[in-house]
Amino acid sequence: MRDITKYQGIIPAFYACYDEDGKVSRERTIALAEHLLKKGVKGVYVGGSSGECIYQSKEERKEILEAVMEVAKGKMTVIAHVACNNTADSCELAAHAESLGVDAVASIPPIYFHLPEHAIAQYWNDISAAAPNTDFVIYNIPQLAGVALTMPLFHEMLKNPRVAAVKNSSMPVQDIQMFKMDGGEGFVVFNGPDEQLVSGLAMGADGGIGGTYGVMPELYIKMFNLCKAGDFAAAREIQFAADAIIYGMCSCKGNLYAVMKEIIKIREGLDIGSVRKPMPALVPEDMDQVKKCAAMIDEAIAKFC
Repeated sequence: MRDITKYQGIIPAFYACYDEDGKVSRERTIALAEHLLKKGVKGVYVGGSSGECIYQSKEERKEILEAVMEVAKGKMTVIAHVACNNTADSCELAAHAESLGVDAVASIPPIYFHLPEHAIAQYWNDISAAAPNTDFVIYNIPQLAGVALTMPLFHEMLKNPRVAAVKNSSMPVQDIQMFKMDGGEGFVVFNGPDEQLVSGLAMGADGGIGGTYGVMPELYIKMFNLCKAGDFAAAREIQFAADAIIYGMCSCKGNLYAVMKEIIKIREGLDIGSVRKPMPALVPEDMDQVKKCAAMIDEAIAKFC
């Protein structure tokens, strides 16, 4: 029986860290990993959407994971998202991740072409086979991938004993219930949409993986602990506050990740760069809203944590 306690908690999706020239920064990556470790998160999810993976080379993604593992190995859970839009590169990243000792590898389905489900299953199983001693996490995010994890595809993947979890970023909370119910004892489901962490935990999610966790981890850790204690009313109040912050951050012209990186710089004194083109960086008129959101985070932490 696998140890699922390492997945039960708040796992921020790790942000890409760049230098002033837009190149991956090993030093800033290490600094962010150390920062999140000190905040008390359960682990980190490296190389996913928040990590801007689709705009990075294989070599850059390896460099980022290596830097994170220097900090995190043995101290917090590491899930490495390894999907590329071809099987060979994805398998190479999976094998590399296993060689570093990550807890799990994860993958979205192939994007752009809408492949039949048997081809998606083959893609995921090939990636899993490249990391044969490591848990595999299915990343279900149909609104971006263009493909949903159906129950027949889910049941097919459960034939693979390394399939340990689903990161569920579809919006219906009911999906969490279905994956938990059919996954069986010891199967893990992560809540994906940050705006509904409390709902996901109430429906049976084991933990959460989220893109806004890194900018305000204190709030999500408190939400998780309250839910585990059965105080959903108090957790819901924090959820509402976090959602208001998310809506505020999304109102900027700059990309959400650019906004959050600037807030981390303002609140924590930690500079991890901006975002990679074609994602839009902040514009000067964003700054008042960015500062307002940073203040909202300070106020929420002071009130709830």
